[in-house]
Amino acid sequence: MYLNINKEIAKIFRDMAHIYEFLDDKFRALAYQKAAQVLEDLPDDVRNYIALGKLSEIRGIGTHTQEKIIEYIKTGKIQKYEELKKLVPPDFLELMDVPGFGPKTLKRIYQELGISTKEELIKALKDGRVAKLKGFGPKKVENMLKGLELYEKSKERLLLWEALNIANTIVEKLKTLKEIKNIELAGSLRRKKETIGDIDILISCDDKDREKVIDFFINLEDVKEVLAKGDTKASVIIKEKDRQVDLRVLKPDEWGSGLQYFTGSKEHNVHLRDYAKSIGLKISEYGVFDAKTGEKIAGDTEESVYKAVGMQWIPPELREDRGEIEAALKNSLPKLVELSDIKGDFHCHSTWTDGFNTILEIGQYIKENFKYEYLVITDHSKAVRVAHGLTEDDVLKQIEEIDKVNKIIGYPLLKKGIEVDILLDGSLDLSDEILSKLDWVVASIHTNFNRDNTDRIIKAMENPYVNVIGHPTGRIFGTREGYQLSDEVFKVAKETGTALEINSQPLRMDLPDIMVKKAVDMGVKLVISSDSHSLSNFHYIQLGVYIARRGWAKKEDVINTLSWKEVEKFVKDKRKRFGVKT
Repeated sequence: MYLNINKEIAKIFRDMAHIYEFLDDKFRALAYQKAAQVLEDLPDDVRNYIALGKLSEIRGIGTHTQEKIIEYIKTGKIQKYEELKKLVPPDFLELMDVPGFGPKTLKRIYQELGISTKEELIKALKDGRVAKLKGFGPKKVENMLKGLELYEKSKERLLLWEALNIANTIVEKLKTLKEIKNIELAGSLRRKKETIGDIDILISCDDKDREKVIDFFINLEDVKEVLAKGDTKASVIIKEKDRQVDLRVLKPDEWGSGLQYFTGSKEHNVHLRDYAKSIGLKISEYGVFDAKTGEKIAGDTEESVYKAVGMQWIPPELREDRGEIEAALKNSLPKLVELSDIKGDFHCHSTWTDGFNTILEIGQYIKENFKYEYLVITDHSKAVRVAHGLTEDDVLKQIEEIDKVNKIIGYPLLKKGIEVDILLDGSLDLSDEILSKLDWVVASIHTNFNRDNTDRIIKAMENPYVNVIGHPTGRIFGTREGYQLSDEVFKVAKETGTALEINSQPLRMDLPDIMVKKAVDMGVKLVISSDSHSLSNFHYIQLGVYIARRGWAKKEDVINTLSWKEVEKFVKDKRKRFGVKT
């Protein structure tokens, strides 16, 4: 998980990159952008690299950026950054992260219209002044306003990955208190929703220890402001992301009922309580009671709460009132896929295109940190020029390198793949001859998102060598809304033997859970992928598992749970279906 100091410095470097781009210094802009990405992806606190004398060994961190990292750690600021900030209007620095508001665009608006604040810019977008600039026009302005709306909306909530990192850091600190008997995340975070508002943490302890626990919580170094402190609840604003964190303290014998209640969702809880009432019971955060006598019959564990009303325990990810209560009454809830079921990853990028690590580094990292049977290298194909996509000749050379790396590793862990581009007409940008030489093919759309792309996806799935459609809706939180997938897409996926990807990148989380449920219901196979671009990204796979679970996916719905021999059969079966000899 990312550490605060890494993220703090990375944010400064990213701002510096934007400012240098604003100043037309492309070389420095690229250097600081790369350094920011490297810092965010480090598996350990950068201070530990310095202590071990290994800062200079980190690829992507040059001499100048090393000096600035050390300066920040020693002084809490970077002097060059303070100087650079004065060269750009303050509002523009934030806007540079908004889709359509890059440094070059903002510089032109600044120079040609004399605009230097966010309010003035929004007014100029709406009154037509920006549209009159050469190269802009009504459509670009419309997209800029939409991009700004998406960006503002995204700031209201945390991405699941961010929220988990923040919450788990606090939970680990609270766990050092021996007075705490139980501790668990609650609310939408425990249900693993894609985005999170406030962070809820529940603990149980004896009454005599409550004050000590609450005082410990509100005095954590992470805390920026204490909003409230009571006997059973405390609320704070933490420094990271200025996010509210609520701590609730329960009695040990109310742990289960309290955890159930504060996990939600509201709709699930209302349905559960209505059903309990219909059979003469009353459920609250304090327990399950006989409605007539008031006798408490359950509440110390969550399992006891559900058992008291004749239900299976319902996994938190399913508690959205989407049929889980009816299934639990019939004892027919699915056994959901688990992280431990995953035997491999089908989507990652190396330095051959836009990844930060060599194939050898990737292979060694996976061997040491994951119990995977396989990992497919899927660099971009040639259409993605910005990522230096691979030509046919490049693919053949990479196949040879993968064979060499597998010999160094000692067994065939790494498999040969590609993330091939689906072009506007639905064709692929690499020949079938090349694709036939690969173990696995991901086909993805990277252009023309503002249209119905059903035709492109369907045509790609009808290629015998395409095994999975990557990030199928194309959404990116805060940047781009995904397009809807029609029932026809799921139908053709089933008919052709093509899987749909659950892309685990925190900004994507694509397929969304509702579409995962549709895939499961229609018998379409799923692939959970990290889409890693650096070593730390491989751990994103857990996000994909959470999404799969929210979509009711079982182990047998997910191809990653298969052995490599079974994966090969899946690939061959599709090729046979299209008359390709295997």
